[in-house]
Amino acid sequence: MQNIIAFQGIHGANSENAIFQHFKTDDIETHPCTDLDALFKAIHSEEVTAALVPVENALAGAVNGTYERLMEYDLRIQAEVIHHVHHALMALPGTTLEDLHSVRSHPQALAQCERYLQRYDLNPVSWYDTAGAAKDLASEKVQGVGALASSRAAEIYGLDILAESVEDVTFNYTRFFLLGHDDPEPSDYNKTSLVFATRHQPGALYDCLGEFANRGLNLTKLESRPRRNRPWEPVFYVDFEGHWQDLEVQSALTALLQKASFVKMLGSYPAVENNSVGM
Repeated sequence: MQNIIAFQGIHGANSENAIFQHFKTDDIETHPCTDLDALFKAIHSEEVTAALVPVENALAGAVNGTYERLMEYDLRIQAEVIHHVHHALMALPGTTLEDLHSVRSHPQALAQCERYLQRYDLNPVSWYDTAGAAKDLASEKVQGVGALASSRAAEIYGLDILAESVEDVTFNYTRFFLLGHDDPEPSDYNKTSLVFATRHQPGALYDCLGEFANRGLNLTKLESRPRRNRPWEPVFYVDFEGHWQDLEVQSALTALLQKASFVKMLGSYPAVENNSVGM
């Protein structure tokens, strides 16, 4: 069976672009999903072999819906993917920048290109999706309207690119998890992700985190989220450097199990070092 990778959005979305970036080939089958619920159901039912989900953006922060569903489903993180998001301004063939009066895109993309749009006096129009703005513009053939999406979306939907990389900041990175059912083999650089809850007593979080510090394990992420169906009882999502097969990681996990009220392993996986993506 050929690998089929699910993603949220339609063809040309940044999530799909990140799939091709990770696998380093266009010769892979992708499976678009309307939302995160559809995506998680597709991978859970093995309709697809893997799924790529966004977990956080360097500008907008965590994708809360992804973290909530990681709690609900028994899946394993296969890899970390960091994608540098670029926005291109596109329009119907033959259109020039001077012909435009407004631009469609997802509100987040519009915000990330706000200064560029103001410079050319272009009215931002919120759309449900970046690639969706490109697709709908191509099908509706509206004159004087542009779209902000990936350059690949312009290629797919037959639009002309008027300008590339029009985002106002250069560090617009989105972090993704590749999800599957198996544990991947260790690589040269690995991270482990898990979620845990503490006992209701003073110093409980300090004691749990101390198990990582005492073993020299570097935390790269710590975030609290409300625990569903248990008001005022947060859970903590943690990423740290290392693989569960490492002796010091096994020791920390054993100690954490004794001190936390709940622990769920999300996976140990090949990760991306920050200096390799210019962050």
